[in-house]
Amino acid sequence: MKAGYTVTVSMLAGAAAAGAVFQALHAQTRPPVYMIAINEISNQGGYSREYVPPAQKSVKDHGGEYVAAGAGTQIAGNLPSGPVVVIRWESMEALQAWHNSPDFQAALRVGEKYAKFNIVAVNGVK
Repeated sequence: MKAGYTVTVSMLAGAAAAGAVFQALHAQTRPPVYMIAINEISNQGGYSREYVPPAQKSVKDHGGEYVAAGAGTQIAGNLPSGPVVVIRWESMEALQAWHNSPDFQAALRVGEKYAKFNIVAVNGVK
C-alpha cells in the first residue's frame, strides 16, 4: 500500500512539473509586443531633465527593453517630427500594466508639459 501511494504521488508530482515546463515553454513562444512612440517636443530642456529620467526608470522597472531611440528618418507618409522610441515588451498586458502604473503616469503628467506623445503598439511576429 505504501509503495502504491509513493508511486501515485511521484506520478502526480511529475505531471505537475511537466505542466509547469510546458506552460513556461508556451509563454516563451509568444512573440513580444513593440511600442513605438514619436514624441513632438516643445521644450527640449524640460523634457530631457524632468521627463526622460523617471520615464526610462519606469520602463526598466516594469520589464521594458529599449530597442531603438533617437531621431528617425522619415521614408514616406505624414508622421509627426520628433524623436522615435521603440520599446519591446513581453506582452500587451505588460505594456498596459506599465503604461497604467502610478510611476509612469506621474512621469507622463510631467512630460505632457513639454511634449505631445504619439504612441502605437504592435505584436511582434515569429
